[in-house]
Amino acid sequence: MTTTTTTHTVLRAEGFSCPSCVAKIEKQIGRLKGVENVEVRFASARIEVDHDAERVSVDDIVAAVAKAGYRAAPAAI
Repeated sequence: MTTTTTTHTVLRAEGFSCPSCVAKIEKQIGRLKGVENVEVRFASARIEVDHDAERVSVDDIVAAVAKAGYRAAPAAI
């Protein structure tokens, strides 16, 4: 039996200016294998992702945000 450890990652997003941008980012991140949940908070420009760190890294998530046309970096909470 394998157990997966879920990691909660918070990213600070840059470059999105409308609520429809949120859907684009969530869609790109949600396509990654190992992502369990993604929530983009428009008002605070935060992206919160629950993921299996062994399957998808923070760099993978940042790359998915870039693919959607925006910038993100790990937030110093």
